[in-house]
Amino acid sequence: MLHTALLMLGVGIFAGIMGSILGIGGGMIVTPIVTLAMGLDIKYAIGASIIAVIATSSGSTIAFLKDDVLNLRVAMFLEIATTIGAIIGALLTGAFEPMILYILFGSLLVFSSWNMYRKMRSGQEVLQQVHADKWAEKFNLNSSYYDKNTKQQVDYQVENVPGGFLIMLGAGLASGMLGIGSGAFKVMAMDGAMKMPLKPSSATSNLMMGVTAAASATVYFFNGSIRPDLAVPLALGILGGSTIGTRIMQILPSKIIRLIFIPILLYLGLQMILKGFGVTI
Repeated sequence: MLHTALLMLGVGIFAGIMGSILGIGGGMIVTPIVTLAMGLDIKYAIGASIIAVIATSSGSTIAFLKDDVLNLRVAMFLEIATTIGAIIGALLTGAFEPMILYILFGSLLVFSSWNMYRKMRSGQEVLQQVHADKWAEKFNLNSSYYDKNTKQQVDYQVENVPGGFLIMLGAGLASGMLGIGSGAFKVMAMDGAMKMPLKPSSATSNLMMGVTAAASATVYFFNGSIRPDLAVPLALGILGGSTIGTRIMQILPSKIIRLIFIPILLYLGLQMILKGFGVTI
């Protein structure tokens, strides 16, 4: 029992650090560890994943809000799209062939990884050439943050707000119909479509994931998927890890964050495409 608790504490610290840096939650880190390394049933892995996402979001959001890195208005605006998409997706479950959806959304992630790589190669790491967006101005989505790596205040504009909204609508649809997380889609929408700098994109994604996960946590709790003996040390580890991760993320160059994020996007995209063709890895 003590060995398991210490192991989950260690897993939580690692998942919290990586999740808060990348803005994708700790779920994709926790799930393979508890299923492959610990041999736990996938049911409990999913429950642990939900706890990981909520804890990562809680720990990192506090620090990001304090340092004024995340964009609260963008988070709330895109959360509307995610929620609507998730509800529609849940209602349409079974109406579409899952294979097509897996391939479609997987291809989108693969393309996003290439786009992020191209952006990194071209040196567009902090300030991007964007055009004034009437929707961004109307909803007051433009903002600024202090980059602790470059030690300068970065003012940025948000572009292509309808495009980002549609991507998040699709991400919510995928979550509702396929039961997948949408952390990678959140960062992709903000960094790729809306031309936000990577650090505010990651910070804002952390807040949004917690809101999304909290909505489904009650269901997992009452169906017995969340085990307290796993959830408590995991959550404690993640809260500590995410606090550390927020500090690391803010002093890391954006290029390093992209170097970590690109293979993860590529892996998730290929995994979804292969699943669409009936191959599980």
